[in-house]
Amino acid sequence: MANNRRIRVLYDEAAIAGRNREIAEAVAATKPVDLLVVAVLKGSFMFAADLIRAMHKAGLSPQVEFVHLSSYREATVSSGQVEILRDVQSEVAGRDVLLVDDILESGRTLTFAKDLLAARGARKVMSAVLLEKPGKRAVAITPDFVGFVCPDYFVVGYGMDVAHSYRQLPFVGVIETDDQPGFDGI
Repeated sequence: MANNRRIRVLYDEAAIAGRNREIAEAVAATKPVDLLVVAVLKGSFMFAADLIRAMHKAGLSPQVEFVHLSSYREATVSSGQVEILRDVQSEVAGRDVLLVDDILESGRTLTFAKDLLAARGARKVMSAVLLEKPGKRAVAITPDFVGFVCPDYFVVGYGMDVAHSYRQLPFVGVIETDDQPGFDGI
């Protein structure tokens, strides 16, 4: 994958930082009990790290865990089948859990994770997503906290990738192509 492609910024660093602060304050306002943050790998790692730091500034002291789920593998479209590649190691029973994911599109991955943690006895399972694409929903799920409602573009950066490239970008952007040249009209 050539990394010399032109990438148009959709959400810049300042906008993302501002939303992280607002989401952290909103999570703190729920007065969570024995909060466990579960970051859904791989795409959410930057969002989760920044959100957890913002949560600290908002007065929360969550424990942190990771789950690695996949419905994409090397594709750019979900297969519809969710696999657990790495499971949560911590006990979730009786705790409030905040699932943190990069993007809510079909909803299958987040629904799978919420159902899994609820079945393991979590007191409450909330979800925070950096990006939501409501027009792509395949299952009925509404996130508790949303960074941005995103147009139907394939996005990269801030942890999100295409074939393992572009995760390092400090913003969310779109690789410009002939059929997706920019953001006029957004």
